[in-house]
Amino acid sequence: MNQEKTELKRTLGPFMLWGLGVGYVISGMYFGWNLGLAEGGTLGLAVATLFIIIMYVTFTFSYTEMACAIPKAGGAFDYARLGLGKNWGFLAGMAQSIEFIFAPPAIAAAIGAYFNVFFPEISITTIAITAYLIFTLINISGVKFAAYFELIITIIAVAELLLFSGVSFTEFKFENLSQNALPNGWGGAFAAIPFAIWFFLAIEGVANVAEEAKNPQRNILIGFGSALLTLVILCLLTFTSSIGVAGWEAIVYPPGSMEPSDSPLPLALAKIVGESNILYHLLITVGLFGLVASFHGIILAAGRSTLELGRERYVTPIVGKVHPKTKTPVNALIVNMGIGILALLTGKTGEIITIACFGALTLYIVSMIAFFALRKNHADLERPFHVPAFPYFPAIALVIAIIAMVAMSIYNLTLMAIFWGLVGFGYVSFRWYQRKG
Repeated sequence: MNQEKTELKRTLGPFMLWGLGVGYVISGMYFGWNLGLAEGGTLGLAVATLFIIIMYVTFTFSYTEMACAIPKAGGAFDYARLGLGKNWGFLAGMAQSIEFIFAPPAIAAAIGAYFNVFFPEISITTIAITAYLIFTLINISGVKFAAYFELIITIIAVAELLLFSGVSFTEFKFENLSQNALPNGWGGAFAAIPFAIWFFLAIEGVANVAEEAKNPQRNILIGFGSALLTLVILCLLTFTSSIGVAGWEAIVYPPGSMEPSDSPLPLALAKIVGESNILYHLLITVGLFGLVASFHGIILAAGRSTLELGRERYVTPIVGKVHPKTKTPVNALIVNMGIGILALLTGKTGEIITIACFGALTLYIVSMIAFFALRKNHADLERPFHVPAFPYFPAIALVIAIIAMVAMSIYNLTLMAIFWGLVGFGYVSFRWYQRKG
């Protein structure tokens, strides 16, 4: 496969990388995380989120060292392959692909639900599939346009969250945070882990556009670090302001229903201004930008992840080609869209989120093992950035990720089996294409 057909174009600066990093994740502030309140209550989810924040801080700095040293589109796939060999490279690449391919269907369902409020005559599924088609086409058109689009909608989404928090804090009562704070005991905190992860899921996608970054050794560090800081602040603001309005149950269960909602922020706003207020409709409309930012951004990162697997013949080499005109991974984007739509049609948003989290945790575990292997076996590798507090940061990230994986497996045995079944199917494909290559 010649270089022209697989090479990506360098166009991204640090501000663009910040926009991508925040954009990949920001939908997690708008929906999904509140489902963890039904499991752990305010205290259970807060404890789970605290440990997950520690994991992401230590992981992100460790991951940045590898991303700066090995600025390739495969991210964890490339780090594990160099540090641990082909089989570990496959596991990292497959886990990354599952994370990035399964997160968008959950977000697409939320986009469909939001639009359905304004256009009830159009089904949620139809809107979600239309969103897939539109944003896959945007990503096909070129990375520079896709990144500019992502940056604009991310800025709007961040501003909306700040506005929401400001409005919510006007009705904030501290006692609402302690209301039925641990309904299922400390076991609920473990059950809430996937929803705590959802707050930050996919931030590592910044590494997957490293091959398209100008001066990646400098800009990835700036983009990664500033994105993580922004997300931690937004997480704390969203969590406290929304629950402080009327307690956690008010943003999980709609009035008169015991079915958990995917729309916690509208539920909180309705308690403050009512559903007929113009501010309510304005914030709900703008809230769509947060969902769109993550949906579009993760589609972008997923295309690069699948591209790298195809380039190295870990899956069909058809997805390892870059379009000669747009310089984007068109085949990979289309294949990812097809798989995502199939997942979307199951209608199981919570389960799809959990499978994506299994992929993420597997990726984090393998990446941190690869980190230590690269330090030991490739000490001569040029490292423009070194993780602070080595070896504690990568070790802390590894330990928390393993604990989270064990806890998630105990509480989600069926979904764990589905995840490892997908990995097993992928391994058969991996062996086949390696043998043919």
